[in-house]
Amino acid sequence: MPRVAVSWSGGKDSCLACYKAILKGFKISYLLNIVSKENRVMSHGLNPKLMVAQSEVIGIPIIQREATWETYEEVFKETLMELKREDIKGAVFGDIDVQEHKDWVDRICSSVGIIPIEPLWGIDPEQVITDFINAGFKAIVVNVKADLFGEEWLRRRVDKCFLEDLRKLQSKRNIHICGELGEYHTFVVDGPIFKGHIKILGSRKVLREGYWKYRLLDVFEYEIEWKRPTIVR
Repeated sequence: MPRVAVSWSGGKDSCLACYKAILKGFKISYLLNIVSKENRVMSHGLNPKLMVAQSEVIGIPIIQREATWETYEEVFKETLMELKREDIKGAVFGDIDVQEHKDWVDRICSSVGIIPIEPLWGIDPEQVITDFINAGFKAIVVNVKADLFGEEWLRRRVDKCFLEDLRKLQSKRNIHICGELGEYHTFVVDGPIFKGHIKILGSRKVLREGYWKYRLLDVFEYEIEWKRPTIVR
């Protein structure tokens, strides 16, 4: 199978897409992550060092590039062109059902001759979360829209109770249950492709620009608890 990269946010959808691509036999060579000039991940505002921690525990190198929203497309396209020169044939994305973003992905990949791979596309959104949970992944909520969610949703685990509460909220408010329209964002701390667990040691909640956000008290206030290898006797 061809070598591919994964468009990586550190959240549940990009992680599950990566996992499903691996199960299909793709060789994941890189994780690709875009950060802002303020040294925050573009999608949810976490410190990029947490993405590096994920890269370390998964065992796949990460490429991080700086951009603004105005230069995002240009930077993303240039990075794909660099990867193509390293014989990367495709890029994995975590799109589910937002056609506008998938059209953007298809256009960018086509312009550089990279194959777009969408393992989650067309799957029922509730099933995406269920697949994530059943596969054994663990994630926490790190960013929510304040007009839709209270601050108590921050640091909640993505589990069956979380999904049930999302269903209840969806019956009252117009939200995408997977957060595809930016309603909430997650950070994966463990799972079947992780060789360790990322443990957050200190954090605070801040309300900024209409979002409740999860911040580390210090960029180094986390640790990795490495898993013991399974011994077959």
